Amino acid sequence: MTYPAATTAPKTVLITGASSGIGEATARRLAAAGHQVVLGARRVERLAALAKEIEADGGSALPHTLDVTDPLGMRSFVQAALDHYGRIDVLVNNAGVMPLSRLDALRTDEWDRMIDVNLRGVLHGIAAVLPTMTAQGGGHIVNVASVSGLRVDPTAAVYSATKHAVRALSEGLRQESRHLRVTVISPGLTHSELAETIADRDTKDAVAGQMAIAIPAAAIGEAVHYAITQPAEVDVNELVVRPTAQG
Repeated sequence: MTYPAATTAPKTVLITGASSGIGEATARRLAAAGHQVVLGARRVERLAALAKEIEADGGSALPHTLDVTDPLGMRSFVQAALDHYGRIDVLVNNAGVMPLSRLDALRTDEWDRMIDVNLRGVLHGIAAVLPTMTAQGGGHIVNVASVSGLRVDPTAAVYSATKHAVRALSEGLRQESRHLRVTVISPGLTHSELAETIADRDTKDAVAGQMAIAIPAAAIGEAVHYAITQPAEVDVNELVVRPTAQG
């Protein structure tokens, strides 16, 4: 049987949380493959430095300040991409926070922050790009979830709830469209700045002890590249990428 080759046509790809970790690694991987990347994050100086590096290597990158909890800011991010490149092929909803703690610690502000960034931020991204993708007759939304969306561990109840929700809304979106591709990528232990958002000292120390087996963020960037470069009729719905040693 002969399988169709993955497409290599350049795409315009919007990436949230692009200033570090998985977002940065994904931007570098896709730009190296010839795609045009639009970089969104709050730390605009880091985005500018990343865009400069990408362009010095022959790629195309547009940095734009973005707070995913602000729907107007998300729409501005999308409009900047349209103004600069004329279309939107892929949105990578990557921005996230992970301030783990036991529920009885009652860190309710942290619960709200996880819901705002990890879930509402994804919804804001979907809402901002759907009209354009519908008008174009196609597009691809990649939502970065977590293996915590497949299981629940102590201290991760709220974080897991947000990632379970991302998987649920992704499946709903997929079923509602016959022209839109939807992919969920669930990383396991990965080197990023997520652990730095943990304020609970005991939990932070426990997570730090697990990071010896973590995989590089580039592994997730490679998974995104794989998903978006498949032929248009192929929708890679879910990829779980974790260290071989992770239980």
